[in-house]
Amino acid sequence: MDKIKVLIVDDSAVVRQTLADLLSSDPSIEVIATASDPYAAASKIMEQVPDVITLDIEMPHMDGLTFLQKIMSQHPIPVVICSSLSEKGSASGIRALELGAVDIITKPKLGTKHFFEESRIYICDVVKAAARVNVKKHSVKRHEVEPKLSADVIIAKNTSKAMIQTTEKVVVVGASTGGTEALRTFLEYFPLDSPGIVVVQHMPENFTTAFAKRLDSICRLTVKEAENGDTVIRGRALIAPGNHHLLLKRSGARYFVEIKDGPLVSRHRPSVDVLFRSTARYAGKNAIGVIMTGMGDDGAKGMLEMKEAGGHTIAQDENSCVVFGMPNEAIKLGGVDQILPLDKIAPSLMLKCV
Repeated sequence: MDKIKVLIVDDSAVVRQTLADLLSSDPSIEVIATASDPYAAASKIMEQVPDVITLDIEMPHMDGLTFLQKIMSQHPIPVVICSSLSEKGSASGIRALELGAVDIITKPKLGTKHFFEESRIYICDVVKAAARVNVKKHSVKRHEVEPKLSADVIIAKNTSKAMIQTTEKVVVVGASTGGTEALRTFLEYFPLDSPGIVVVQHMPENFTTAFAKRLDSICRLTVKEAENGDTVIRGRALIAPGNHHLLLKRSGARYFVEIKDGPLVSRHRPSVDVLFRSTARYAGKNAIGVIMTGMGDDGAKGMLEMKEAGGHTIAQDENSCVVFGMPNEAIKLGGVDQILPLDKIAPSLMLKCV
């Protein structure tokens, strides 16, 4: 199998070298070049076209967003943003996703080298996922692998079959690579009286606030970043805050969310598996689960638990996915009731809620 060819674009020599060493440690990745600014990067691309570009936003001569826009309009290549973005700058990250960036890695302003070393597996996974993305559709050193934790570390699997069914439905959604635009399409469909929706989108801390505000500005229902104790109500979608797990809980007939710290689950925080397991436990037959485009298998086991608890489960189909990873894993486990194209998911879901 050919290696994934990566071009690293960053104005910091330390970052370029550290990231190059990190990615090169994966036997399936080859760093073919590094560049200190977009002009140097353009010259490198003319010499050899990479499969993936990692791109900083804050650079001299030309900012990363302008370069990204030029790439996507002239020669689309999967781009992973790798930048030190504060909360104030998170709007730049959202803009990068709108322009076609596949994913975002938020590097700290201090301790960058240590961060990269700790996040080696995650960063390599992001780059490998990016290499599989159809950007037109979207617009060897061995290391010991960290154990891949399950939702057990956050919430125990429910063993009770007892569940009070109500007429009020709750919808839970999980997405990753390509999910920002998929969620926009999905949420734009819903009317003001839609069932309460809870979403986990794999996204860095601080970006989810801007992401929720962007969706709120274009959707009929209210969209907000979830806060601990928020009630799940009709006409509102809650987005899991970056770097925190989100659980669905129930008190009587009231559904609410709990924000929780803890280790990575299925290599993610927030984890779709955590949301889906808590939904299986506290909502059972009252729940509808949706798993969308994304790399990996986060959410597959949780969706199976939802189906076993009596909930209805839907997976996005391969043709409409940017990356058919998470839905495919859920399908292979037998946790999916329906497989639908993206534009059919919300209408089908609404029929289930009538």
